[in-house]
Amino acid sequence: MKNIRILLLGLLLAVIVSGCGNNATGTKTEEEKLIVGATAGPHEQIMEKVKEVAKKDGLDIELKIFSDYILPNKTLADGELDANSYQHQPFLDQFNKDHDTDLVSVGKTILNPMGVYSEDYQSIDDLPKGAKFGLPNDPTNGSRALFILEKAGHIQLANDAKETASLKDIKENPKNLEFIELDAAQIPKQLSEVDAAAINTNFAIDAGLYPKEDAILLESTDSPYTNVIAVRDENKDDAVVKKLVKAYQSDEVKTFIEEEFRGSIIVSWE
Repeated sequence: MKNIRILLLGLLLAVIVSGCGNNATGTKTEEEKLIVGATAGPHEQIMEKVKEVAKKDGLDIELKIFSDYILPNKTLADGELDANSYQHQPFLDQFNKDHDTDLVSVGKTILNPMGVYSEDYQSIDDLPKGAKFGLPNDPTNGSRALFILEKAGHIQLANDAKETASLKDIKENPKNLEFIELDAAQIPKQLSEVDAAAINTNFAIDAGLYPKEDAILLESTDSPYTNVIAVRDENKDDAVVKKLVKAYQSDEVKTFIEEEFRGSIIVSWE
């Protein structure tokens, strides 16, 4: 009986010690390890560099790579990720609204200026009347593309459209452009099927297109579509999250971005 009591006491102590190893709130982000999601391409490449920098500060980062824009947020909201880095603020705001989630931004990262590309024309002004124009089919990036065209003087949107513009908000379309909504990730593969198309930078670079060199129209640097690091609201003030932001916004990562992407991606935290 004495031996059984000793055994039970040992098991109890092991449970207590194990519990002390976890944080008080039960969130993963109190540990010196984070699971971070990113989309394939530039965001993945940059996070690999961030991972190196963070390691020097005692933070281990495990990367999970995604090929679409929805799963990284769903997985974060479900608790399978601790943070993600791939989206701009308007997209995050819309996702929260559509899915009743409470994901928040904890730091700016980069601006991937959206570009318009064409295999047949060297300038946006060369597009003929009735030209087929490929547009991302998700609301925020579709709106973004429309605003780029409006700023260049090729369409006019309703005054109250702001960041929620859709095709129904087009009030003037002098060249009668035919807009074809396509999955953002697939547009580079379908570029030959349209006269021109708006492509997100990460997908463009993946296809060998560099915005600064290859785009026939490029988004302005005063764009509101700066990318961010997102976490669950409950973790926004965690020390380890601040370590992640610090690593991302380091001089080492800034230099990597400027050299690796030849000016096509712009750092946004300065």
